[in-house]
Amino acid sequence: MNDSTAVTYILLEGHIELEKYRYVYFIISFTVYLLIVCCNAGVIFIVLTDKKLHEPMYIFITALLLNSLFGTTVIYPKLLSDLLSERPGISYEGCLIQAFCIYTVALTEFTLLSAMAYDRYVSICKPLQYPTLMNMSTVRKLLFICWFVPFCEIGILVILTYRLKLCRFKLERIYCSNYAIVKLSCGDTTVNNLYGIFITVIAVIPPVIFIIFSYVRILSVCLKNSKEFRRKALQTCFPHLIALIIIFSVISCFEVINNRLEKSVPHIASMMMSMAILVILPLFNPVIYGLKLQEIKKRIKTLFLGKKRISFRL
Repeated sequence: MNDSTAVTYILLEGHIELEKYRYVYFIISFTVYLLIVCCNAGVIFIVLTDKKLHEPMYIFITALLLNSLFGTTVIYPKLLSDLLSERPGISYEGCLIQAFCIYTVALTEFTLLSAMAYDRYVSICKPLQYPTLMNMSTVRKLLFICWFVPFCEIGILVILTYRLKLCRFKLERIYCSNYAIVKLSCGDTTVNNLYGIFITVIAVIPPVIFIIFSYVRILSVCLKNSKEFRRKALQTCFPHLIALIIIFSVISCFEVINNRLEKSVPHIASMMMSMAILVILPLFNPVIYGLKLQEIKKRIKTLFLGKKRISFRL
């Protein structure tokens, strides 16, 4: 590899004993990827084909699953290719694009969860105003904001990174992250660090506070109503709360520990956290929403039971 290509090519050396377990990694990763695609696409198909589910709450769930599918597609095909490659690597521009997509997907999860919390808050706390406050025009505007704001925030972050000159070209990772790329540079990264902290604060803390506030208000309303009302209300809110806990604890803590304290974290522990991000989160949303929300659960049962009856008749 000569200097002209080294400047624009980054080696991904995060794999553990790749030569020994190459095909095992590939089979497991390919299976997980298919499972993620099938689970997410299955719930999306159910929501899109059932007119009874064409409501704001289910539209936001569909958006959340589409976001997961996009994030998965950004990572897995490249990962599968690297597992069969003699020396896994990616161009500098490609690495920046992958980091941009991953970070945008992560922040969009928070904005979508905030929109879902607002939908549940209006539905439970202001039921008479729900048709007016959560009409399709409002839903479209919220979805636009949920994707556009993270796109702009991370876009600026990646542009700041692109201006840096790299002096190292090896990442101890299996996919690209912005801060890991920044650490490869030999210039002044003060602006990148300050903006990264700024984005973390404004993109994570306000949505989390808003979600917590919304569900505190929902809980207070539930406690004043009947047991059946509490059961139905909490049944629709529970998946959102679990998603918040998973996303906040896994993604946020992972980025802080693995990026900021990378040298202090054993490499095998770092890779295990990376795989948790790749496996747990994309599978979590379709499973939790498919099993906990009764309308989707009923549709899944009808779909599979219907197929079994047809097969029996044949």
